[in-house]
This record gives sequence, structure tokens and C-alpha cells, in this order.
Amino acid sequence: MPLPDFPRTFPEFVARFATEDACWRYLVQSRWPNGFQCPDGHDGSFITTRNLFQCQDGHQWSATAGTVMHGTHMPVKTWFWAAYLMTTHTPGVSALQLARQLGLNYQTAFMILHKLRAGMVNPLREKLKGPVEVDETFIGGSRPGPSGRGALNKSLVVGAVEVVGKRAGRVRLRVIPRATATELLGFVRDSALEGSPIRTDGFNAYSRLDSEGYPHKVVEGSLSHGLPHIHRVFSNLKTWLIGTHHGVSHKHLQAYLNEFAFRFNRRGSPMSAFQTVLGIGTSVEGPTYEGLYSGEWAHPNPGPLAQTESTR
Repeated sequence: MPLPDFPRTFPEFVARFATEDACWRYLVQSRWPNGFQCPDGHDGSFITTRNLFQCQDGHQWSATAGTVMHGTHMPVKTWFWAAYLMTTHTPGVSALQLARQLGLNYQTAFMILHKLRAGMVNPLREKLKGPVEVDETFIGGSRPGPSGRGALNKSLVVGAVEVVGKRAGRVRLRVIPRATATELLGFVRDSALEGSPIRTDGFNAYSRLDSEGYPHKVVEGSLSHGLPHIHRVFSNLKTWLIGTHHGVSHKHLQAYLNEFAFRFNRRGSPMSAFQTVLGIGTSVEGPTYEGLYSGEWAHPNPGPLAQTESTR
């Protein structure tokens, strides 16, 4: 049995997921399109009062297990609506907006959105293919301190974007502590397929790219003309952070970079992102409330990537 289709319009979504039962049916069919089977190959029985499958040996399985909804006490319908608003609303949705639209308190909305962001980083996504533009930027308001790569009190972000003809392809973004060769070359290795041509400015931290297996080209001229695609990405990122979220803290910045990259890489097909952010069919760990607010939770900071799955 194929995976269930997804509503293409808002009226279709409202009609399709009007009840909790409808959401659970969709979730179960998405997780087990051929029907649930226990690890021993036998069919499991469904406990309707608890929305659980039970095997003959007593083990129980939930359709939310292994998703960002794991262990949730909220209706699955709430998660569906939050994922829908987050993935189909072009500029995204803030915690305050989500709280108002779904009748939640701010803390709950904030938590839901961060759990969904955790589902936006797939460890099996494919590396970028060259040519690739790479550069850094600072995120933060106007504060005292030097400008340029020595700026103080701001968050340093490195980015890479594929150049596909005259347009930008996929993007990768990462918060780094400082603009050293170790940090920047490590980011390139994690983000771009070896052998891909890399374009940067003349910053000497990139000088070892050739010896690392990446044909290196130092661009000339103004930044906007020399590296137009990555600078357009940075400009759009800063506009989005201020316009939708009114700025973000350094502690959670990586989560928002993950969301921006996720949106950018799926800008042509936002509806396909719905199942991905819920973690349907994958094993996705989401933050706990305590971990998020204590700072113990580390937002996924994309590291080494697989080269076999084209999952963006």
C-alpha cells in the first residue's frame, strides 16, 4: 500500500484532519503503509483506548514512537496543525503566532516549534555538489565592538550554497565559535562533496582547501558580485530572523539556522516537508522542556553527512 497523499490546499487539510482519529489513521498509515507487524513478523492487535499496537509477547508500540511527538500528552491533531502552519506559511511562524492560532500558552508553542526544528536535520542528507560558495557572517544587533571577522558580542555563522547555473541550490549553515582554519575547513568537509570547486573571498583560513581536495577559487570584486548567492542567503536569513522571530538568542540560533536551511532547500515544494518535520518514518530526537530551558539540549549542528541518500 502506498504512503497516504497529502492535502494540497488549506480547505482540504481542514477537512482531512478535522478529528483526532483522522490524524491517528494518517499517522499509522504513514508509519506502516503495509500494515503494522511485530518484530517477529506477526500482526499486532490495536488497543483503541490507548492508540497502541500490542504484540503477542506483550510489547506495545505507539505510532508516535521515534518521532518528535514521542511521549507527547497533546493531541496529535495539535501537532499536525502546528506542522502544517510551520511548513506551509512562507515566512514561517513564531511561537507567539502559533500560541494565538492554536490556543496554546507561549511555552507550549515554543516547545512544539523547537521539537519540529529538531526534525529538520536529517543525518542521511546528501552533501552539496560544486561549485559551492562559502563565506561567514555575523548575526546580532548593532552593539559596541570592532567590525569584520573580529566583531564582538555577535554570533558567527558560516554558510555554503550550491551554484546551479545562475541560481542558488541547497544551503548549509552552522554557528561556529571563531573563524579559524580548523572551523571553516571542517565545515566545508562536512558540507560539500570532496572534489567540489569552492569559491571564497581572500581570507587566508581557506588557503588549504586545495590540499584538502577542494579546488579553490578566490573571487575578486565586491562581495555582492563575487559571492552573490551566499550573500543573498545571508541577507534573506537576517531579514527572516528579524521579520518572523524579531531576533533570536545565541543559545537557540542553530535551531533557527536549521529551519531556514530546511525552508530554503524545499522552497519549491513546501507541502512535502510536513511528514519530515514530524519525523514520520524516521528516528528523530526532540528536546525536553527541561533540556531546552536549562541549556543542556544541543540543537543539531549538522556534522559529517552521508553521500548516498538524496534527502536534502
